[in-house]
Amino acid sequence: MATIKQTVIFKASPAQLYEAILDPAIHSKFTGAKATGSAKVGGKFTAYDGYISGVNLELVKDSKIVQEWTSTDFPEGHKTQVTFEFLPVKTGTKLKFTQTNVPGENYADIAKGWEDFYWIPLKAMLG
Repeated sequence: MATIKQTVIFKASPAQLYEAILDPAIHSKFTGAKATGSAKVGGKFTAYDGYISGVNLELVKDSKIVQEWTSTDFPEGHKTQVTFEFLPVKTGTKLKFTQTNVPGENYADIAKGWEDFYWIPLKAMLG
C-alpha cells in the first residue's frame, strides 16, 4: 500500500475549499459529475456518479476534513483514508492533501486523478 501527499495553493479561502469538498451541489459543479452527501461526522457521501463513496470521519470547520474513501476500481472492501487540511496563506489557502492505504497498482492513476479531477477544476472555479 502507498501514501499520496500533495500540496496545492488556491486563491480561495479555507471556507470556500471546505464547502467545495463537502457540499454536494458545489462538488457536483466543479467535477461535472453527481455528488451526494452529508456534512456531518459519520455522514455518507458519493462522488463522480457513485465511482467514489465513503464516510466523514473528522470535520473541523474550514480547517480539516478526514474521510474514508472507496472506489469501484479498488479490490472489494478496500478503503483508503483522505485528509484535506486547509491552511490560510497570504495568497489564499494552502491545501495539504494525504491519502493513505492506496493500492500500489492504482497509485499513479489516483495521484494524477487528484490533479486532473480535483485541483485543476477547483482552481478554475475558485481561483
